Amino acid sequence: MLSTASIQRYSISTIREEAINLVQIGVIALDQPLRILFEYLPARQWNLIECELERYDYLLRDRIIDLVGEVNWDND
Repeated sequence: MLSTASIQRYSISTIREEAINLVQIGVIALDQPLRILFEYLPARQWNLIECELERYDYLLRDRIIDLVGEVNWDND
């Protein structure tokens, strides 16, 4: 289970952190669209998450890399 599952409001930094975590564990790839996040985040929060992304000019068709930038791998 993701660590932020109990948070009531997703900030852009929280969404970014979740995306980075999912990339690092290999569940999603940097070239996938942001909408892939909805498979891993609580359904009851989807509307709020989408609004937060739009607030920062992200569209669901934008790529994960657009949100997270470069991912630093600690175990390379």
